[in-house]
Amino acid sequence: MLRSMPCHSMYDSQSHSNHHQSNLPSVCSQSSLPSIPSLSSSSQRHHQHFLPNVHHRCLTTLKGHTTYVSSLTLTGKFLYSGSSDKEIRSWKRNHLYSELDHEILCNNVVAVGKGAVKSLVVLADKLFSAHQDHKIRVWKINNNQETDQQKHTHLATLPTLGDRALNIFLPKNQVQIRRHKTCTWVHHADTVSALALSKDKSLLYSVSWDRTLKIWRTNDFKCLESISRAHDDAINAVAASSDGDVYTGSADRKIKVWRSSGEKKHSLVATLEKHSSGINALALSNDGSILYSGACDRTIVIWEKDVGGGSGMVAVGALRGHTQSVLCLAVVCDLVCSGSADKTIRVWRCDDRNGCCLAVLEGHKGPVKCLTATIDHQNPSNTSYLIYSGNLDCDIKVWQLNVPTDL
Repeated sequence: MLRSMPCHSMYDSQSHSNHHQSNLPSVCSQSSLPSIPSLSSSSQRHHQHFLPNVHHRCLTTLKGHTTYVSSLTLTGKFLYSGSSDKEIRSWKRNHLYSELDHEILCNNVVAVGKGAVKSLVVLADKLFSAHQDHKIRVWKINNNQETDQQKHTHLATLPTLGDRALNIFLPKNQVQIRRHKTCTWVHHADTVSALALSKDKSLLYSVSWDRTLKIWRTNDFKCLESISRAHDDAINAVAASSDGDVYTGSADRKIKVWRSSGEKKHSLVATLEKHSSGINALALSNDGSILYSGACDRTIVIWEKDVGGGSGMVAVGALRGHTQSVLCLAVVCDLVCSGSADKTIRVWRCDDRNGCCLAVLEGHKGPVKCLTATIDHQNPSNTSYLIYSGNLDCDIKVWQLNVPTDL
């Protein structure tokens, strides 16, 4: 089975030799979406200075990865990062910005997998990592309260040996992945591109360039369900809402909404189509009522729940300003952060269908591949946020954004 790459595949470490180059649209040539009104004004989209009372600065640059940083996640006192050099690193957050405008170089490798790290999520004392070698790995986090240090041990690889053994001998459990090759339905057959946890943390969702969505039970790592051909092309993003809906975004330009009722398996309830090119990133508002999608068309589309009682979402507007593909998104409170192939991070606020770009963060020397953000509780005078960004120049930057409370 020939698979087509996501539209930002030139930023991934996998060789292009296995794919048709004609399926790789240029990140610079995708047109934005004229059919969806912009929530940000044209003056905001084309100028670097937006709101004078909003201040931002780069606190520090984290160095250590030898290849591009592809995933970031926060948990408690630590930041985790994964890269295409197969390494997962941890950074103690209270050490990251004790001084300003300096670089931190640390030998803090906590785990090494067997494929480039594409996504990270943390559940209590477990770290889940998605890899380019088609596997999901689980790491046990052991916290030492006295030294405030962590140790990590490999706990499992998904699918587990028990899952594989249970399905390997029954023909009905085999799926064809190439003309003369089959595998069990619990296996991903290509890069595992993204992970997400259900609200109650009982389920782990994984998506892959093999076009499937899989659902795993987090307490015993059993694969409960696999939706084959969930999309017509590689799946790049997944997001799980607080109401139980699951969203997947694909290089086929579509977002699909999946829902499970009771003990029933997940079924498709809606397909969202507004982007003109492959979708790279999805993010949900804190209450799950708003979905943000970023794509190679340089646009972030804002979706709201269908007030008419339908199963899907309605596109209510778009955020425009990036000059190349939107590669990643992060939501913190009422702010949306977007990272792009244009090497910048934009911070947006969307209120009552009005959009405003608060800041453009510049300093990376390559496309911004991953983002995560949180409130900065150490700065009480303003509403202060910390934004972490990873990119193709192998660095992680820590940004501080201060937004006046009366803005």
